[in-house]
Amino acid sequence: MRVSMATSAGTAGRPNEDFLGAVPGAAVLLDGAGIPGTESICAHGVAWYTHRLGGALLGRLSRDDGRDLASLLAAAIDEIAAAHRGTCDVAHPASPQATVAIVRAHPDRLDHLLLADSFLVLDQVRGGPQVVTDEREVSSRRVCSAPLDGVVPGTPEYDRVRESCVEALRARRNQPGGYWIAKDDPRAAEEAMTGSRPLYDLDGVALLSNGASRIVSPYRLTDWPGVLGLLAAHGPAGVIRRVRQAESRASGGPDAPVPDDATVAHCTHLPLSEAGEPLP
Repeated sequence: MRVSMATSAGTAGRPNEDFLGAVPGAAVLLDGAGIPGTESICAHGVAWYTHRLGGALLGRLSRDDGRDLASLLAAAIDEIAAAHRGTCDVAHPASPQATVAIVRAHPDRLDHLLLADSFLVLDQVRGGPQVVTDEREVSSRRVCSAPLDGVVPGTPEYDRVRESCVEALRARRNQPGGYWIAKDDPRAAEEAMTGSRPLYDLDGVALLSNGASRIVSPYRLTDWPGVLGLLAAHGPAGVIRRVRQAESRASGGPDAPVPDDATVAHCTHLPLSEAGEPLP
């Protein structure tokens, strides 16, 4: 499997809280959640967490001991939580956390895992791309933000209601009926979205962090088939470049989005074995 990749920090002078890495036959992308106040809770920070968790996942994937992806993720979460539980309040709702996207190729199939709101784009031989994302955080955020409807921004009332919305969203994190993310509890891995596809059904797969997926929404610069076309023509760096151009044009406006870390991996030349069966 050939993996091309690119990443870009959203803000100059701040660490990139995304992580991207690959070993033969597998790739991992993590999108760290930059929550205000994390520094006072964890001495290490979000970038440390994503890089340690990503490294732990790659080490386990490289051993290829037959365990499923959710089991590997659970073990990695447990390992990193133990590494800083003695110095940091890992159970605090704002302690370092990250989305997780993993793909692993076998001789006959591609396994994938997704936890929280990154994106997997399966480049199908027929039928166009299949986009996989975990919408539970988006749904929870929509519900928790509902009390802000009609409240005037910039007012004390708005600030008070917004703080209550933030607390309500935190209360749903890694809870039944809420949403799940890699943090300190290995049981979150059991809630990940997982799947498997025959290799002969795929031309490749792309992994995008939330910041890179902005090329489709909200910027609407292209659609998901267009993303695959852009990757084929200009690689992951081409996708990120388009996102940064859109952010630059919008900068200074009252509704301009804050640039986010953006990361893309594109996996091609999937290792189909002689046992693979072509589509009819």
